[in-house]
Amino acid sequence: MKLYPINAGNFKLDGGAMFGVVPKSLWHRTNPADANNMIDIAARCLLIEDGNRLILIDTGMGNKQDDKFFGYYYLWGNDSLEKSLANYGFHPNDITDVFMTHLHFDHCGGGIQWNSNRTGYEPAFKNATFWSNENHWKWATKPNKREKASFLKENILPMEESGQLKFTSLPDEDILKQSELGFDIFFANGHTEKQMIPMISYKGNTICFMADLLPTAGHLPIPFVMGYDTRPLLTLNEKERFLNLAADQNFYLFLEHDAHNPIITVKHTEKGVRLNEIFTPEQLF
Repeated sequence: MKLYPINAGNFKLDGGAMFGVVPKSLWHRTNPADANNMIDIAARCLLIEDGNRLILIDTGMGNKQDDKFFGYYYLWGNDSLEKSLANYGFHPNDITDVFMTHLHFDHCGGGIQWNSNRTGYEPAFKNATFWSNENHWKWATKPNKREKASFLKENILPMEESGQLKFTSLPDEDILKQSELGFDIFFANGHTEKQMIPMISYKGNTICFMADLLPTAGHLPIPFVMGYDTRPLLTLNEKERFLNLAADQNFYLFLEHDAHNPIITVKHTEKGVRLNEIFTPEQLF
């Protein structure tokens, strides 16, 4: 097995929204904001090469929205999904599986693109199976008013229409052991219904793709919960359980949205679970 970090692009989000009720005087120490109160955010995906399978976890925003849409997110840097794949010698047609932690636009938008004459949409990965789970799919395709702006039908429905959509099994408890993709999955419901956190066994270690359960290293304190989470009290419990497990078992936490701290480990302290070490993908992969 080989792992590759895939940067699908960088953007900015409002720091207050990213930290909910936490005062800026606390969160700006780890996530400094610009003059517009915006903080740096990455769309760092992960590619798993395992035998004949090439599994891409999340796909970033994509590029099919208009300038007005992207204007809300202050795109920066030169990275893109296709360029990042090419850096490792891969083409979108090589991808066999696209695993979506959840279907918010900044996690799944790159999976669907305009067709050649821009009259409709098609999968950007024509040979891939797209993986979600049945509970989250229902949640995303019949969205509540709070999340409706994050679940864009043009990102979601073409997956099913193409015939390339499949659902993972659902666990009896929090963790699905040995999923259809070959890795364990932690299911979390605080951010959105049945968000999936892959837990990948790699060279004797466990690499956890944290998605929006832990957006950045600055979100390690348990009360530091995004304003975007639909059930923040559930997030508190899920974060606490997962981070204690991560500290106990020395998991490596792959941070999708932290533009400056790609991978971290955590440790127990008197104040709770806190940052231990920071790694680049090159150090581990």
